[in-house]
Amino acid sequence: MEVRQANFRQVGDIEYHLLPGADRKTTDIVIERDGAICVRAPRQMTPEQVDDTVFSKRMWIYRNLAEWRDLNAARVAREWVSGESFLYLGRHYRLDLVREQDEPLKLKDGRFTLLRAVVESSGQAAAQGAFEAFYRSKGLPRLRERVAHYAPKAGVQAGAVEVKELGYRWASCLKNGELHFHWKCLMAPPTIIDYIVVHELCHLRHRDHTEAFWNEVDKVLPDYRERKEWLRIRGVGLNL
Repeated sequence: MEVRQANFRQVGDIEYHLLPGADRKTTDIVIERDGAICVRAPRQMTPEQVDDTVFSKRMWIYRNLAEWRDLNAARVAREWVSGESFLYLGRHYRLDLVREQDEPLKLKDGRFTLLRAVVESSGQAAAQGAFEAFYRSKGLPRLRERVAHYAPKAGVQAGAVEVKELGYRWASCLKNGELHFHWKCLMAPPTIIDYIVVHELCHLRHRDHTEAFWNEVDKVLPDYRERKEWLRIRGVGLNL
């Protein structure tokens, strides 16, 4: 999926991002992780027709926005002190600030150890950067392996795999076959990471979320609905 572009529209009290049109039959309305309403419509629809569609779905949008606000109310405010809990592959690990070690951040003996100087000298942004670097370095070989494992099952051939900052997306599938995954995926349990991988692999066959797309996901992961629901409800907690 392409990165959201700033084409803002408003219908009634609903402001939404109209993404570039696509070769599809249905209009896809999504509440993103940042609370933005994103709409991708068939290429032949006019902006006014998209407005009408969004307005007709306003009750669904209101309900899902309310749920998003409730879920985000539980987000953790980080203080970057010893004893805080951080996720990796679905497990919680306590943080220890240490005076010396040969890397800014390590996971050892069941704890994350972070150089105290990272926080004291460079602040919270540097501490977060150390965790991002950890998730990227650990995530790339794991995600490459999972893509290689599931691509034959999905009947597709993937391109390069990257782990990066994707904003509000868990992952994206480029038209050239490249798959990009958010570093935050590495906070999720392995079963959820596998769902994200399979989801993107199936986009190599179907670019939108049609019934045909979900049928392909179902062939590879018959329990995908449970994994999808886990991510919808708990995904907000996969954060620093």
